[in-house]
Amino acid sequence: MSSQGGSTGPSHKAVELGVTLAIALFGIIVIFGSIKAGINWGAEGPRAGFFPFYVGLFIVASSAMNVRNTLRDNDGGVFAEWGQLRQVLSVVVPTAIYVGALPFTGLYLASMIFIGWFMRWLGKYRWLTVAAVAIGMPIITYLIFERWFMVPLPKGPVEEWLGL
Repeated sequence: MSSQGGSTGPSHKAVELGVTLAIALFGIIVIFGSIKAGINWGAEGPRAGFFPFYVGLFIVASSAMNVRNTLRDNDGGVFAEWGQLRQVLSVVVPTAIYVGALPFTGLYLASMIFIGWFMRWLGKYRWLTVAAVAIGMPIITYLIFERWFMVPLPKGPVEEWLGL
């Protein structure tokens, strides 16, 4: 935690290191997965892990350079205040829950809850407006995509129960 002009929150350096280390971890996972798939040449040419292995090495090497540069940087400034981060998380967390719920609930039910939640919680709209939009948008989406364009969208148990 850093302090600059009375503002508190994570420092630029801490956030940059965190993101860089997360990307390095991704590169390490790519490398290990590539090794399992095979990184050498077979009779037909390069095996499945050949190219991803080198991409993973590039990601890890780039991350190492970013860690070095970040540690050399003397910027002690605040990345964002805690209140600002709470505002961002108030959107990111429900969105992540929405995306995680899609395979289990289907697009339409998850969208109704997601739209309704945001309209009421963040927008402070009246319940009648919330209900109209939260129910209306998935219905319009269904009519346009599934009926008009004939593009099937992910369905859950409610849509199967309704025979959609």
